[in-house]
Amino acid sequence: MRAANLFARGASQADVARELGVSRQSASDWYATWRTGGKRALRGAGRAGRLPKLSESDLAKVARALEAGPKANGFATDMWSLARVAAVIESVTGISYSTTQTWWILRERLHWSRQRPARRAIERNEDAIRAWVKNRWPRVKKTPDAEGPGSSSKTSPASHCCPR
Repeated sequence: MRAANLFARGASQADVARELGVSRQSASDWYATWRTGGKRALRGAGRAGRLPKLSESDLAKVARALEAGPKANGFATDMWSLARVAAVIESVTGISYSTTQTWWILRERLHWSRQRPARRAIERNEDAIRAWVKNRWPRVKKTPDAEGPGSSSKTSPASHCCPR
């Protein structure tokens, strides 16, 4: 409607595009519509973009399923992943989403955020972790003092030449 008002006052298509922060092509399309049908023709443009596949009632069902937890939804552990959330969305609504789309739904439509677990895994073995850090880590870390010569080339081995 702002575009129609600007056109009626004599603004150019370029001025409208600049003023409203849209492309020149959009302003040109609006101008053509406005010229043939006036302000009323522009009013019928409706919503821009694709309509969401999930309705508000679908979102409410998904939220209830997610709030019940992963185990209640048939998963072995009590930890959510995007793949698991996508599987729940599909089982509840019949609509399949990628993990990227699933993250957007969680963040933008359900207003959920990413969180870390509040506790450590039961299976965690502190002694095994200390032993790995002491014995294995020095052999696998990539530092100048790591065992053996290294190479930045993926195709040629490190030379055994003297340092420069």
